[in-house]
Amino acid sequence: MIVGILGGGQLAKMMAQEAKKMGFKVAILDPQEEPPAKGVSDYHILGSFKDEKAIRKLAEISDVLTYDIEHINVQALKELEKEGVQIYPSPRVLEIIQDKLVQMQVMKEAGIPVPRFIKADKDELVDKALEFGFPLVQKTRREGYDGKGVAVIRDKSELAKLIPADSMLQEFVNIEKEIAVMVARDQEGNTVAYPVVEMTFNEANILDMLIAPARIEEEIAEEAKRIAIKAVKALDGVGIFGVEMFLTKDGEVYLNEIAPRPHNSGHYTIEACLTSQFEQHIRAITGLPLGSSELLIPAVMFNLLGEGNGKPKVIGMKEALKFPGVYVHIYGKSVVKPLRKMGHVTVVNRNLEKALEIAHKVKKVIKVVGDA
Repeated sequence: MIVGILGGGQLAKMMAQEAKKMGFKVAILDPQEEPPAKGVSDYHILGSFKDEKAIRKLAEISDVLTYDIEHINVQALKELEKEGVQIYPSPRVLEIIQDKLVQMQVMKEAGIPVPRFIKADKDELVDKALEFGFPLVQKTRREGYDGKGVAVIRDKSELAKLIPADSMLQEFVNIEKEIAVMVARDQEGNTVAYPVVEMTFNEANILDMLIAPARIEEEIAEEAKRIAIKAVKALDGVGIFGVEMFLTKDGEVYLNEIAPRPHNSGHYTIEACLTSQFEQHIRAITGLPLGSSELLIPAVMFNLLGEGNGKPKVIGMKEALKFPGVYVHIYGKSVVKPLRKMGHVTVVNRNLEKALEIAHKVKKVIKVVGDA
């Protein structure tokens, strides 16, 4: 079997590694000459994620299609699905996820708790914001990721910060913690939920540090898992899904966003769980049984974000690996850009607080810089 992946970034690379372990071949479509996944794939089609001809070419050599990025030509995928091509998650799911407003509407209709929100077209943003009330969060309906396309407007004086694009305005939630659950669902509708994790974010709204399991009450953790599973079932999704949520200071859980693919908040599963998120995704889309999501050992994960510009240079690898339970993943991207995800580090330890302590120490010594 050949697994075709639209995208050749770090997520595709880690998916490909798991697919190869199971004896599958991997084909990727990516516009870069040397994307991270190329070295572990059997075929590389050079082309845009929007190019219907390139997507069809990938489909022709693949037995099943998936993706590691949402911003792709969904209409081309819908046509292929009509023609009998297996695509997981379905293009219908991708179409919902691509539009943040539609995503929230579908979740609300399914009875999922979500923050209050309204539609706000580009030419009515100020009026809608004044009508909605402050503080609020603006999310552009399309193309946003890693903090892009998001603006927090605290009062009237910050209206100039509104992003000029068709948007969704959402209630600013009084958050105790940001939490997430990875959920896998197979072609027969069986689901598996991973432990609830807690996350902190940097000023650019990119995941800074993740703690597994989340330091929350068991009752809240079970509620978060229930919501995450219900959300994926509402989409009729197949594959792995990253479900991000808010835990309020009042102990309420609200859905924030869903990613229809392996997710940054699930990287810890490689070392800490019986089945990694990447293996789980490959199992689901190829018709294999889902694996156990059991957490074997507490973990802390942080991203290695690029500093400067130029050819990547890893600093502090030797010092980082002197600490016990440290696993460094360098993605193999050819160019460093400021805040670009260049890798991640996972620290495992039987004692969660010890893992956190080591992670803070390692974070100070290891960096990926541009050797301009």
